[in-house]
Amino acid sequence: MKGLLLEDRWAPVTSEMGFLELGAEQAAQAFATWERRLLTPRGITVEELPITGTLEQVLSRLLPLSGGEIQRDLFIPTRSAWTAYVSNQWTGTDAASPMSYMARWLSIRCLRVVAVPHTLRKHQGGRYGGVMLDVFGPKQPGKLNNYVRAIEVANDGGRWVFVQSGEPFPFEQVERYQARKVRDRFTFEMLQDYLRHLGLSPFEEDFYMPPGTRAWLIQKTGPFTTVGREYTLEEARAARVL
Repeated sequence: MKGLLLEDRWAPVTSEMGFLELGAEQAAQAFATWERRLLTPRGITVEELPITGTLEQVLSRLLPLSGGEIQRDLFIPTRSAWTAYVSNQWTGTDAASPMSYMARWLSIRCLRVVAVPHTLRKHQGGRYGGVMLDVFGPKQPGKLNNYVRAIEVANDGGRWVFVQSGEPFPFEQVERYQARKVRDRFTFEMLQDYLRHLGLSPFEEDFYMPPGTRAWLIQKTGPFTTVGREYTLEEARAARVL
């Protein structure tokens, strides 16, 4: 899978990312407000810290990666109407829950974007591959969730599966969903194309941190319930055979 962000050097952190159709500072403030409601009663402090630099310098503020509760979240401005979201979970960002909640709470669109090369080899380790695009929107009466659209191809324990739900966007290549090979029904190239139609180029380094902008780090400190070991990026990558 060629063309991944930063040549996949920051996997697993950037293997899955969230995107909010909102400015970075607004997104960070809203997220911090949500987190404070949950964490302040437990004695955990939530801070919003502005940071500058290159994309990799900004990502490095997530380190070390956490094997317990998430201690740092990052909101990164882009040269579009969208803000990127990643966290310091050592297994990689889990964007589904926060993006679903933020879309519902703020009545905006949010995305979950996953691009993982399939590198698993028998007796050699590696990763199960997947290409996914989930679009969340405001809560709709009568619906249990706020999915607007979901399109996913993934290797599920050795078998490729294709899943879709919601109404297709006009730009989708719906004929491809009938491809004989399941993994060809939604490819990385299709994901890139769909995201371009939504106004994003998330696999290009210069999409992030336009001149004069600031990213926002959400830093949490206090008595965490789950305190796991901390990992360097290299340790996290080695553990996941990257």
